[in-house]
Amino acid sequence: MKTLRDILDRIVLLAAVVAAGCIPSFIVQYRQRLGGRLDQVLADLAPFQEIANRSHGGSLSELIRYHLASTDATFHQEGAALQSMVANADRLRAMLAGLDTDLVHQCAYLLLHHDGDLLRATWGGYHPGFTLDLQSVLFALAVGVVLWGIFLGLWHGVAYLFDGLRRRPSRLPPRRTEPRLR
Repeated sequence: MKTLRDILDRIVLLAAVVAAGCIPSFIVQYRQRLGGRLDQVLADLAPFQEIANRSHGGSLSELIRYHLASTDATFHQEGAALQSMVANADRLRAMLAGLDTDLVHQCAYLLLHHDGDLLRATWGGYHPGFTLDLQSVLFALAVGVVLWGIFLGLWHGVAYLFDGLRRRPSRLPPRRTEPRLR
Protein backbone atom coordinates (compact mmCIF):
# COMPACT_ATOMS: atom_id res chain seq x y z
CA MET A 1 0.00 0.00 0.00
CA LYS A 2 2.87 2.36 0.76
CA THR A 3 4.35 1.83 -2.71
CA LEU A 4 1.01 2.63 -4.31
CA ARG A 5 0.73 5.83 -2.26
CA ASP A 6 4.31 6.82 -3.12
CA ILE A 7 3.72 6.36 -6.85
CA LEU A 8 0.30 8.01 -6.76
CA ASP A 9 1.53 10.97 -4.78
CA ARG A 10 4.35 11.66 -7.29
CA ILE A 11 1.88 11.42 -10.17
CA VAL A 12 -0.52 13.82 -8.43
CA LEU A 13 2.29 16.29 -7.71
CA LEU A 14 3.53 16.20 -11.31
CA ALA A 15 0.01 16.48 -12.78
CA ALA A 16 -0.88 19.36 -10.45
CA VAL A 17 2.28 21.32 -11.35
CA VAL A 18 1.75 20.77 -15.09
CA ALA A 19 -1.96 21.69 -14.90
CA ALA A 20 -1.22 24.80 -12.84
CA GLY A 21 1.54 25.69 -15.30
CA CYS A 22 -1.03 25.78 -18.11
CA ILE A 23 -3.20 28.40 -16.36
CA PRO A 24 -1.05 31.37 -17.46
CA SER A 25 -1.35 30.39 -21.14
CA PHE A 26 -5.13 30.12 -20.75
CA ILE A 27 -5.22 33.62 -19.28
CA VAL A 28 -3.10 34.92 -22.17
CA GLN A 29 -5.47 33.36 -24.70
CA TYR A 30 -8.48 34.77 -22.81
CA ARG A 31 -6.91 38.24 -22.83
CA GLN A 32 -6.22 37.96 -26.57
CA ARG A 33 -9.87 37.12 -27.26
CA LEU A 34 -10.97 39.93 -24.96
CA GLY A 35 -8.71 42.38 -26.76
CA GLY A 36 -10.02 41.16 -30.11
CA ARG A 37 -13.60 41.76 -29.03
CA LEU A 38 -12.72 45.25 -27.86
CA ASP A 39 -10.99 45.99 -31.17
CA GLN A 40 -14.08 44.81 -33.05
CA VAL A 41 -16.47 46.96 -31.00
CA LEU A 42 -14.21 49.99 -31.48
CA ALA A 43 -14.04 49.32 -35.24
CA ASP A 44 -17.85 49.09 -35.33
CA LEU A 45 -18.13 52.38 -33.44
CA ALA A 46 -15.61 54.23 -35.65
CA PRO A 47 -18.10 55.27 -38.40
CA PHE A 48 -20.49 56.58 -35.76
CA GLN A 49 -17.66 58.50 -34.11
CA GLU A 50 -16.99 60.13 -37.51
CA ILE A 51 -20.64 61.18 -37.73
CA ALA A 52 -20.42 62.50 -34.16
CA ASN A 53 -17.27 64.43 -35.09
CA ARG A 54 -19.02 66.10 -38.04
CA SER A 55 -22.44 66.72 -36.56
CA HIS A 56 -22.22 66.67 -32.75
CA GLY A 57 -18.87 68.24 -31.87
CA GLY A 58 -17.19 64.84 -31.50
CA SER A 59 -19.57 63.67 -28.77
CA LEU A 60 -20.76 60.12 -29.32
CA SER A 61 -23.07 60.59 -26.33
CA GLU A 62 -24.79 63.48 -28.12
CA LEU A 63 -25.24 61.36 -31.25
CA ILE A 64 -26.79 58.60 -29.12
CA ARG A 65 -29.11 61.08 -27.38
CA TYR A 66 -30.12 62.46 -30.80
CA HIS A 67 -30.99 58.95 -31.99
CA LEU A 68 -32.89 58.10 -28.80
CA ALA A 69 -34.89 61.36 -28.96
CA SER A 70 -36.10 60.58 -32.48
CA THR A 71 -39.73 59.68 -33.05
CA ASP A 72 -38.66 57.34 -35.86
CA ALA A 73 -38.70 53.85 -34.27
CA THR A 74 -35.82 52.53 -36.41
CA PHE A 75 -33.65 55.56 -35.64
CA HIS A 76 -34.49 55.17 -31.93
CA GLN A 77 -33.48 51.47 -32.05
CA GLU A 78 -30.17 52.45 -33.68
CA GLY A 79 -29.55 54.76 -30.73
CA ALA A 80 -30.19 51.90 -28.32
CA ALA A 81 -27.81 49.67 -30.31
CA LEU A 82 -25.14 52.40 -30.26
CA GLN A 83 -25.60 52.85 -26.52
CA SER A 84 -25.19 49.09 -26.06
CA MET A 85 -21.98 49.08 -28.14
CA VAL A 86 -20.51 51.94 -26.09
CA ALA A 87 -21.42 50.16 -22.84
CA ASN A 88 -19.87 46.94 -24.18
CA ALA A 89 -16.65 48.78 -25.10
CA ASP A 90 -16.48 50.26 -21.59
CA ARG A 91 -17.05 46.83 -20.04
CA LEU A 92 -14.36 45.22 -22.19
CA ARG A 93 -11.89 48.01 -21.36
CA ALA A 94 -12.57 47.51 -17.64
CA MET A 95 -12.04 43.76 -17.97
CA LEU A 96 -8.72 44.26 -19.76
CA ALA A 97 -7.65 46.73 -17.07
CA GLY A 98 -8.61 44.17 -14.40
CA LEU A 99 -6.37 41.59 -16.06
CA ASP A 100 -3.45 44.01 -16.28
CA THR A 101 -1.82 42.81 -13.05
CA ASP A 102 0.21 39.92 -11.66
CA LEU A 103 -0.75 36.30 -12.26
CA VAL A 104 -2.40 35.60 -8.91
CA HIS A 105 -4.64 38.67 -9.23
CA GLN A 106 -5.41 37.78 -12.85
CA CYS A 107 -6.66 34.36 -11.69
CA ALA A 108 -8.75 35.94 -8.95
CA TYR A 109 -10.16 38.54 -11.35
CA LEU A 110 -10.95 35.90 -13.94
CA LEU A 111 -12.75 33.73 -11.36
CA LEU A 112 -14.87 36.65 -10.12
CA HIS A 113 -15.41 38.81 -13.24
CA HIS A 114 -15.23 36.54 -16.26
CA ASP A 115 -17.44 36.74 -19.32
CA GLY A 116 -19.09 33.32 -19.63
CA ASP A 117 -19.31 33.36 -23.43
CA LEU A 118 -15.72 34.50 -23.76
CA LEU A 119 -14.58 31.89 -21.26
CA ARG A 120 -16.34 29.10 -23.19
CA ALA A 121 -14.95 30.36 -26.51
CA THR A 122 -11.43 30.49 -25.06
CA TRP A 123 -11.76 27.00 -23.60
CA GLY A 124 -13.12 25.69 -26.90
CA GLY A 125 -10.05 26.91 -28.78
CA TYR A 126 -7.55 26.53 -25.96
CA HIS A 127 -4.13 25.11 -26.78
CA PRO A 128 -2.28 24.24 -23.56
CA GLY A 129 1.10 25.77 -23.10
CA PHE A 130 3.61 26.09 -20.30
CA THR A 131 5.03 29.58 -19.88
CA LEU A 132 8.56 29.53 -18.55
CA ASP A 133 8.87 32.97 -17.00
CA LEU A 134 9.68 33.17 -13.29
CA GLN A 135 6.19 34.22 -12.21
CA SER A 136 4.51 31.36 -14.10
CA VAL A 137 6.95 28.73 -12.84
CA LEU A 138 6.56 29.87 -9.22
CA PHE A 139 2.78 29.92 -9.66
CA ALA A 140 2.81 26.38 -11.10
CA LEU A 141 4.98 25.09 -8.25
CA ALA A 142 2.92 26.82 -5.55
CA VAL A 143 -0.46 25.66 -6.89
CA GLY A 144 0.93 22.19 -7.58
CA VAL A 145 2.25 21.83 -4.04
CA VAL A 146 -1.06 23.06 -2.59
CA LEU A 147 -3.02 20.52 -4.66
CA TRP A 148 -0.52 17.82 -3.70
CA GLY A 149 -0.95 18.76 -0.03
CA ILE A 150 -4.73 18.46 -0.39
CA PHE A 151 -4.27 15.02 -1.95
CA LEU A 152 -1.96 13.90 0.89
CA GLY A 153 -4.36 15.26 3.50
CA LEU A 154 -7.26 13.38 1.94
CA TRP A 155 -5.19 10.20 1.55
CA HIS A 156 -4.03 10.22 5.17
CA GLY A 157 -7.46 11.29 6.44
CA VAL A 158 -9.20 8.42 4.67
CA ALA A 159 -6.49 5.99 5.79
CA TYR A 160 -6.91 7.19 9.39
CA LEU A 161 -10.67 6.68 9.22
CA PHE A 162 -10.37 3.18 7.79
CA ASP A 163 -7.68 2.28 10.31
CA GLY A 164 -9.90 3.55 13.11
CA LEU A 165 -12.84 1.49 11.85
CA ARG A 166 -10.70 -1.64 11.70
CA ARG A 167 -9.42 -1.21 15.25
CA ARG A 168 -12.71 -0.13 16.79
CA PRO A 169 -14.09 -2.75 19.15
CA SER A 170 -17.50 -4.12 18.39
CA ARG A 171 -20.36 -2.19 19.94
CA LEU A 172 -22.18 -5.37 20.86
CA PRO A 173 -21.68 -6.44 24.43
CA PRO A 174 -19.62 -9.55 24.83
CA ARG A 175 -21.67 -12.66 24.80
CA ARG A 176 -21.99 -14.11 28.22
CA THR A 177 -22.28 -17.75 28.70
CA GLU A 178 -23.76 -18.85 31.94
CA PRO A 179 -23.45 -22.33 33.23
CA ARG A 180 -26.56 -24.38 32.80
CA LEU A 181 -28.19 -26.07 35.66
CA ARG A 182 -29.35 -29.56 35.07
